Amino acid sequence: MTDDVVLRVHLRGEADVFALRHSGRSVAAAVGLDASDQTRVATALSEVGRVLLAEPAAVTTLFRATPRALNIELSGVTHRTLADVRERPGPDGLAGAARLVDDLRVVQDATLVTITLVKTLRTPPNPAKVRAELAALRPTTPADELWRQNQDLLTALDEAERSRDAQIRMNEELEETNRGVLALYNELTEELEHTNQGVVALYAELEDRSQLLREANDAKTRFLRHVNHELRAPVNSILGLVRVMTSVADPPFSAEQEHQIELVGRSAADLLRMVNDLLDLAKAEATRIQPSWEPVDLRVLLGQLRAALAPAHSRPDVTLAVADPDPPPSMVSDPLLLTQVLRNLTTNALKYTVRGDVRLDVRTDADTITFVVTDTGIGIAADQQERIFEEFYQVPGALQAQVGGTGLGLALVRRLVTALGGELDLRSAPDDGTTVTVVLPREPQRPTDEVPPASEGPTRIVVVDDDPTFRRVLRSALDALDGDDREIAEVADAREALPVIARVRPHVVFLDLRMPGVSGEEILAGLRADPALATTPVVVVTSEPSWAPSDDPYVTVLSKTSLDVDAVAEAVRRS
Repeated sequence: MTDDVVLRVHLRGEADVFALRHSGRSVAAAVGLDASDQTRVATALSEVGRVLLAEPAAVTTLFRATPRALNIELSGVTHRTLADVRERPGPDGLAGAARLVDDLRVVQDATLVTITLVKTLRTPPNPAKVRAELAALRPTTPADELWRQNQDLLTALDEAERSRDAQIRMNEELEETNRGVLALYNELTEELEHTNQGVVALYAELEDRSQLLREANDAKTRFLRHVNHELRAPVNSILGLVRVMTSVADPPFSAEQEHQIELVGRSAADLLRMVNDLLDLAKAEATRIQPSWEPVDLRVLLGQLRAALAPAHSRPDVTLAVADPDPPPSMVSDPLLLTQVLRNLTTNALKYTVRGDVRLDVRTDADTITFVVTDTGIGIAADQQERIFEEFYQVPGALQAQVGGTGLGLALVRRLVTALGGELDLRSAPDDGTTVTVVLPREPQRPTDEVPPASEGPTRIVVVDDDPTFRRVLRSALDALDGDDREIAEVADAREALPVIARVRPHVVFLDLRMPGVSGEEILAGLRADPALATTPVVVVTSEPSWAPSDDPYVTVLSKTSLDVDAVAEAVRRS
């Protein structure tokens, strides 16, 4: 007997199957298998013994206790072919026995067949101890083994019944759970349906409110446009009267009178700038700013800006330096919008700088031109640097309250820079000054609109403006021109403009843009649609600095803010 063989059993007839079953149960118990596995091993051995002892031949059984498994080898002589006995069901097969153990192997050589059953062990057994334990067991009788087999069967039936009862309870619990899940699903479905209805109602309400907001915004824009026109008309009339008074006064005014008139003009100009900012902001919000692209002479533009900023530079401890590029870099942009951007930024820097300097520098790259406005002023806290670009917002502080303002300048600057295709960046710190950088393209993305010069000077003139004061200012300027007498027809109602122009056939028309009933743009469109009037020169008199004709060679623009005898004479000459 080798070291791992713990028991050898010789079988000679079917009656020995009981002894084989008893031996299998005993060895399984000795190697540490539980009662359930003991029954499985005993039952599998009885099945194999039944098949091998079907013929009158001896069968030898070896029980081997290896470290990992219990191997049971049954060898005998048979005249049948048992190669497929492992999968063969029924009384002459071992398919049932194969399910009871971990492995069942069949090896047949001629008439000698060996069937090996393998049952895996959890802990390695001690073969010597197992042999000693088996030697102490008493022999059993077929009746004892039959009784034990019946007990195993009863135990299996009890376990099956308990398993069936547990399965029934589990099915009942699962059914109850399913009912709960179904109820929860129905409840969630109902709540989701109510939620969806609420979401749909909310979307409808949001759409209604969005429509109301759009209508309110449109109404605000119309209101601003109307109010600005109503405000601009008298302000421009004041400015025009001031210029006429100072240019044609006879006898000349005294020094005090000139000072008073200068104050009136300066106040009116400040008011007009505020009105212009409001209208420009309204246009920017409605995305109606359309730049008029043309070549820009930066040296001239910056020189004019330097001269215009001189009156605003009133603090003796502040030095203003504006770049003077020589030669100036080539650039295509809108000079009016660009001037407005630079003027607003530099004016802001001067307002909030008590001592030190304010600089406007220009840097040129291959595709861009960078304008940098730097000051040594009071600076801006980090949490305020984004808010200063909001409409009507001003950083709180003593100096801010002193200099005043509408809070529209920087809000408009950002929109104008965007309209010009550029970018704006602000860097600042309290008591450490501010640097604003504007980067603009040297060439715009859209093609440049060239406006050809207008035709020769006129003698018959039609003035279309609903403001009688402004018509008087303009007529005074026209009457002061040198040359032959002029026939001037005035039209107060814009709806009568086209019939009057068709009757008079003027050499030039002075046209206001913003009038009740019919706008100046509509009158222009009516002129161009009439073949007989299509080439009539028109001088558009407006206080909107960003307005420009759309590729119309017969239109000249005259700003109401610079209306005087010389400006009117130049407009007439160009027309």
